[in-house]
Amino acid sequence: MNDAKALRNALGHFATGVTIVTARSAEGIPAGVTINSFSSLSLDPPLVLWNLVKTAKSFPVFSAATHFSVHVLAAGQQALSERFASSSIAKFDHIAYVDGLGNAPLLSGCAATFECAMERCLEGGDHKILIGRVERFSQHPDVLPLLFYRGRYVVPGLGGLFSPTPVLAAESQ
Repeated sequence: MNDAKALRNALGHFATGVTIVTARSAEGIPAGVTINSFSSLSLDPPLVLWNLVKTAKSFPVFSAATHFSVHVLAAGQQALSERFASSSIAKFDHIAYVDGLGNAPLLSGCAATFECAMERCLEGGDHKILIGRVERFSQHPDVLPLLFYRGRYVVPGLGGLFSPTPVLAAESQ
């Protein structure tokens, strides 16, 4: 199969949450990246996973980190998602955060956060699969999450109803 764009478009039919993963380099410099590959792996022990392309500028930081934090973004955090999706090295400029476990930065206002110890890093084609043991988490059940569907940000409607209307309306134009 050589049609990577068609495959990517087909995979886009799977709605995902939007997360930012943060860590700190050995030199103390914070790193962060927007991902939608976050998933639970196990409840006993409590494990989560995500993946990162090996060519990412932040790859050396994450592959060497002892800890990382996963932030499930809230509906109003699209701008934050876009900021951490950029290749800028100034992602943390003018952003309030505190240090979590292993000094991984913790961002505020998220629907949920997971503070993890690096458990394992596995090969996955052009990506690495990073597995973390959840050591601490927080959640805000009243906060709607930010989602990604067919290449666009979407927000669930009130009452938990998913509303792809902006996506479908844009495609019909």
